[in-house]
Amino acid sequence: MMLFVRPARLSDLDELERMARAALPVLHSLPRDRRALETRVALSEDSFRAEVEFPGEEFYLFVLEDSQTGRLLGTSSIVASAGYSEPFYAFRNDALIHASRELKVNRKIHALTMSHELTGKSRLTGFYIDPSLRDEANEAAAHLLSRARMIYIAANRKRFSGEVFSLMLGVTDDAGASPFWDAVGRKFFGRDFEQVESESGGRSRTFIAEVMPSYPLYVPLLPGEAQRVLGEPNEGTLLAYDIHLEEGFEPDRFVDIFDAGPVLTIAVGKSASASSSELRTVRDGASESGAPYIVAAGGAHEFRCIVAGLAGTRADGAALTAAARAALGVEDKDTVRCVPLHQASGELQ
Repeated sequence: MMLFVRPARLSDLDELERMARAALPVLHSLPRDRRALETRVALSEDSFRAEVEFPGEEFYLFVLEDSQTGRLLGTSSIVASAGYSEPFYAFRNDALIHASRELKVNRKIHALTMSHELTGKSRLTGFYIDPSLRDEANEAAAHLLSRARMIYIAANRKRFSGEVFSLMLGVTDDAGASPFWDAVGRKFFGRDFEQVESESGGRSRTFIAEVMPSYPLYVPLLPGEAQRVLGEPNEGTLLAYDIHLEEGFEPDRFVDIFDAGPVLTIAVGKSASASSSELRTVRDGASESGAPYIVAAGGAHEFRCIVAGLAGTRADGAALTAAARAALGVEDKDTVRCVPLHQASGELQ
């Protein structure tokens, strides 16, 4: 089985609709309504084709395909500029000082303040991988699908901002209920978490600012369960969370405004996809003892990405099998971008 990542096409609509209905929670980048989904895919096609000088309303949807069967096994996406038409909202975790000289009290109290400071930064979103690939044996497939986005960003800097963030799903129970939402959001919206989640437009809807409190929420006043999940990733996203950390992402002072999931951020130049990237020349063959690399080709418009074993240094080129070359759409002596699948300990300090 040869898995590769490529841009989504309108001809993928049936497969994308199948995955959209299987994805839990609902992905904003992969709506279940077929007409809305078609609109998203068409926007992605236009974004990949466009000549872009600076990030705007572009949206890039990638799919993971099995070259033998043609079946799609996952999606991931990039929003070029979060909150391009309306601000992107998150909670900023601040430390406020409350002091009294008379009482000899000086306390640092954590508070959550609604913020749109992430607006304009590029965002990774829409990660979904087929359940059959969510185990240790298929971890490379998850790395490929997730990190292909950062390789694309690193290779096409003008299309994106210099900083990228990713919003991870927060803690929910087996029924999909969020302790943080029940303690905060429900008090203002009067609705279930999943209902508002599907209406929020990726955290960029005006009604968020209209309904949510504009004043700080003091964390010690929240129920203990809501405090406990603050900035914690959902168990189902731990693999994606770890992949982000390996790329070089770090938790920031922001958390999701609905479920308090962590926000991870990175400067593009400090990412593994930028700092550990090598350009190699394709040659016929295959490495039996080479280290695993993510190998990308195709430039901005016809991007392709696979995992392959590569031996030696940059000067030794990239020895790729016929199947790998076909998946990438390259021939001998073409140039490919190669990033180690795993970073050496301490390399991204």
